Amino acid sequence: MGSLEEESLVQMVRDFIESESSAPTTFTASSNCLSINQVKYFTLQEILGVVTEAEAGVLETVLKHMRSKNDVEKTTSKKLWLVRRLKMDGFNASLCQTSWVTSLGCPAGDYEYIEITLEDENGDKTRLIVDLDFRSQFELARPTPFYKELTDTLPLFFVGSEDKLKKIISLLCSAAKQSLKERGLHVPPWRTSTYMQSKWLSKSCKATDAIGYSSTENKEAKNGYSSLWSPPMVKPKRRGLGGGSCLSSQLSSMGVNCW
Repeated sequence: MGSLEEESLVQMVRDFIESESSAPTTFTASSNCLSINQVKYFTLQEILGVVTEAEAGVLETVLKHMRSKNDVEKTTSKKLWLVRRLKMDGFNASLCQTSWVTSLGCPAGDYEYIEITLEDENGDKTRLIVDLDFRSQFELARPTPFYKELTDTLPLFFVGSEDKLKKIISLLCSAAKQSLKERGLHVPPWRTSTYMQSKWLSKSCKATDAIGYSSTENKEAKNGYSSLWSPPMVKPKRRGLGGGSCLSSQLSSMGVNCW
């Protein structure tokens, strides 16, 4: 990131702090300069702090069920069990199994998470992603103190939109790259934003309703979404086996990306 972009980010956060002076914050508006690390930390706090009514309702339900379920050790069993409970509560929930082949800079892989589709009175649909092991997906070996602080800020259970998830991935991948470089470590391909986005936003997704029905469908055709993301593809030789406010929007438009 160029110095001009960093200065713009710092000024943007300072202006935001001054406009929200009544709210508690770690960084004071009187500081002569905010470091880029402070900008990242403050931005992550802001992204996580914006919670819609729908997200809050789903999270409350998820926490209620997870507190009452302590005897299931396997993560997959927990997810299937939770999908069933969410459906009993009237949510349109399903277990999503994503997979992707090797592409430019992105090795093949697969992942599982829960999705909930909400529909309002006007027929508009909202897709929420539920992940029961969110924080660990961003952990690094030998992290710097700052990166450890960022990951500790992440929730264990994530409930949020694709847009919120994309912003978190962009910010955390940028911080992960910085942490690895400071430790003199190579940046592995599975810590790139391309790979991380593939986990939750891959178009290749097998949806299971946890009642015995499963099908592989194009999510855009099923739910009417056009925002699902897939990594830039190159023809492989063989098939792999294998989540805002004004500030966040401005940061996103400035391209706070990974590599």
